[in-house]
Amino acid sequence: METRVKQGESLPRSAFLLAFDLRKERLPQRRELGCLLRAAALAELLLAGNLADESGKARPLTAPAAEPGSLRAVVWEQISASPPRSWRRWVQKDHGKAVGIVRDELAAARMIRVERRRVLLFPVERITPRKAYLSRRLAERVGRAIRGGQPVGRLDVDVRVLAALATAAKLATVVPSWRELRQRQDRIQQLWAPVEPIAAALRKSVEEARSASSAG
Repeated sequence: METRVKQGESLPRSAFLLAFDLRKERLPQRRELGCLLRAAALAELLLAGNLADESGKARPLTAPAAEPGSLRAVVWEQISASPPRSWRRWVQKDHGKAVGIVRDELAAARMIRVERRRVLLFPVERITPRKAYLSRRLAERVGRAIRGGQPVGRLDVDVRVLAALATAAKLATVVPSWRELRQRQDRIQQLWAPVEPIAAALRKSVEEARSASSAG
């Protein structure tokens, strides 16, 4: 099965658009979103053969042909300049900066609108998709990939990977109810297969972020 992501496509950008809840007009908490975006960049590098999984750690292989300053390039530079570390470490590192990088890319491409103001001296940022139908269409495709119908092996690789990361992060925009999620464990395991160490690290990172948020 072909496991490479189509050249020119950006999983982090797609993940950002997928994460936007059109009904509630909001994104996930910054820490969760940042971890999702970094996981998407790591998945790109792994599937392109730039990284390998070595005993649960990310090992750099060959440098990617990534646009300078892109999240993919930033993540690669961090990993290649560091001793081997766990996938979870790389999913969580600089998660806030990851949001800023992808946000600015999408804003420059006129895919989102970013409005900034101050409320009681605190900066507030409002982000809205300029083409909401793209987020909706992406959510529909990823949702179908999770629910089933088409064999996993016949899914487009980008949709498969986004579905794997969405289930790991439990994205409210596409993930079914808890009961449905449990019923589809076999399919989810198939979706995870190409990026399993990254999806597992993302799930733990999001669970940790939500626990910290609940604890106040």
